[in-house]
Amino acid sequence: MELRKVQRTNSGTFFVSLPKQWAERARLDKGAMLAVSESIDGRLSLDPQYDAERKSLSVVIQPTSHLGREIVGKYLLGYDEIRVEAKNRISPEERAIVKQTSNRLIGLEIVEEDFACVVLQSLLGAASSPEKILRREYNIASSMHRDALRSLFERDVHLARNVIARDVEANRFYFLLVRTLRTLIQNPRLGEKFGFHSIDCLDYRLCASLVEGIGDRAVEIATKALEMEQMQISQEVSHDIGEFHTMVFDAQEIALRSFFKHDVVLAEEVKAKRVKAETMLQKIESKAKKQLAEVVPLILTVVSSMYRIFGHSVDIADLVMPKELETV
Repeated sequence: MELRKVQRTNSGTFFVSLPKQWAERARLDKGAMLAVSESIDGRLSLDPQYDAERKSLSVVIQPTSHLGREIVGKYLLGYDEIRVEAKNRISPEERAIVKQTSNRLIGLEIVEEDFACVVLQSLLGAASSPEKILRREYNIASSMHRDALRSLFERDVHLARNVIARDVEANRFYFLLVRTLRTLIQNPRLGEKFGFHSIDCLDYRLCASLVEGIGDRAVEIATKALEMEQMQISQEVSHDIGEFHTMVFDAQEIALRSFFKHDVVLAEEVKAKRVKAETMLQKIESKAKKQLAEVVPLILTVVSSMYRIFGHSVDIADLVMPKELETV
């Protein structure tokens, strides 16, 4: 770090000289243009390449026992081209892993392959709107939650299996959002395009993880719905579970709305429902214990998953800050 003294001209203009070595590395000369931007904490950034296009990133990896994880990791780091190259030959099992992994990641396609190389190319642009991606992820997780309970009440095994299958699509949007957020952090100019600061990326990353959790809990409920296909639940317990679901689903919707709108009043509505949620949970658990022994643990698992969804909603609400405070 270098300390530079602020100077001022007779006309009142403030100026600071630039470090000579930095200016030479950036190939600056008299008349060159610099972009000056202010960060959320009041710091100024100088960018000599403000109008430069983002460079395409390429990486080469070798097939290992962690091939799938390697590909996902490079995708999340924003690499546009991932080349899987073997010293001799890529085995059929390794090719299957490459294909299965690419199918899990939005926009990543196999564009070239031969006996010793498979090339994966991202067909996405530099970055997509984080808000649009998160909304899409939430829409999938939300429908999974709703349909999981419907499959339970209607004994619809086909719908339960569909809920479980939809989790793959929700995960695809989660991975896409993580990739996008990492790209924005590494390329602040792209973040400015969407009005995103680093702290926004952190909040979106946490929210996306919680939304993924909602989808995971929905899968748990759908799985139990399959096991309960031939089992009977009393009408009273079914009614209470239905009411609990309505309250939890409403809290979930309000939490996401408050997050996107930066509305702390809505966020507090979600947190205020905690006592009611705990009371309803205890009521169902008490009545569930009077059911047939084989169905009791299944009911308890279902309502526990629902309560965890409520917990995810509270955590999302906790991320909400007024927009005017974020830009101070």
